[in-house]
Amino acid sequence: MNELKLRAMNASVLSSDALQKVAAEAVRRSHAASPSGQRKLPLRVGSRASPLALWQTRTFLTRLTRFCPVLRDMGAFQEHQISTEGDRNLTQRLAEIGGKGLFAKEIHEALAAGRIDFAVHSLKDLETNLPPGLVLACTLKREDARDAIILRDRTTKVDPADPYASLPEGALIGCASVRRQAQMLNRRPDLRFGLLRGNVQTRLDKLQAGACDATLLALAGLRRLGMEDRVDIVLEPDQMLPAAGQGIVGVTVRESDTELRELLSAIEDPEARAVSTAERALLAELDGSCRTPIGGYARIENSVLKLTGMIASEDGTFLLRREISGAPLEAARMGRELAEELRRDTPAAIFAEMTRA
Repeated sequence: MNELKLRAMNASVLSSDALQKVAAEAVRRSHAASPSGQRKLPLRVGSRASPLALWQTRTFLTRLTRFCPVLRDMGAFQEHQISTEGDRNLTQRLAEIGGKGLFAKEIHEALAAGRIDFAVHSLKDLETNLPPGLVLACTLKREDARDAIILRDRTTKVDPADPYASLPEGALIGCASVRRQAQMLNRRPDLRFGLLRGNVQTRLDKLQAGACDATLLALAGLRRLGMEDRVDIVLEPDQMLPAAGQGIVGVTVRESDTELRELLSAIEDPEARAVSTAERALLAELDGSCRTPIGGYARIENSVLKLTGMIASEDGTFLLRREISGAPLEAARMGRELAEELRRDTPAAIFAEMTRA
């Protein structure tokens, strides 16, 4: 039996044991004074201030305290809502102002400076190369990774076998993702695209106000916010390849905080770690950013890790998909290998255009 299977079989035990260790460590810290006489609790948790980010953070903390009520009773955690440049600037594409790292920059500055102890993120919004001294300590069980289309006209008849047919000729799509735009244009070159950014509710409000005919959102976020009823079309991965890390929550800590790293790694989901490792290795090897139409989606079927990768031109006239299979423990190697294949079979002009963008 391979290591991944053993870890999966022991996941519930590991979670319970690890959470008890968290409680014991919390008690120890509460009685251990620092040189300045200040207590080491509460542990300070950083998060973006959006409703979805806060839901993810609070759900993660609830998971900890559900198994260890002593943590809740002690007030072991303190939430820190941090405004990021990615949230404040909604008038430009992320590619124009610095990429997806802008959703974590201020949070990671606070983490590196010791103002918070760990941070909770949507993994798809986390840069592949973390700042020096910070590591991804924990990945939680993946929610549905698929994308969803939300229509302004909800009376439109939808054919699941041909979901894009529900969009009228020349429809205006509110979108900030070049990955989504490229894949849609590849199938429907008549579609038009306009910038639509903001949190989930903001985008839905703008859609209903007539800013566009349709928009796309991650199904995971809508489910977590209890808004799945707003979904009109769920796109299967062969219709729209998800972003690397979509649907997974990740927790970052300081590399030097070995105790917290060990505690968090013990309660992570081993399948989420394997698939996210493959996807992020693919993205890193292709130097993916918010200006790069790249998709990466991994899943484990019958103990086999299957990774699908996609790269496209922004206008959708070129789109290449490839797949690789192997052992989950080879996730990082598989991601790099598939990226090399995609790069080899992609015209050099595509990468040149990405560099100029």
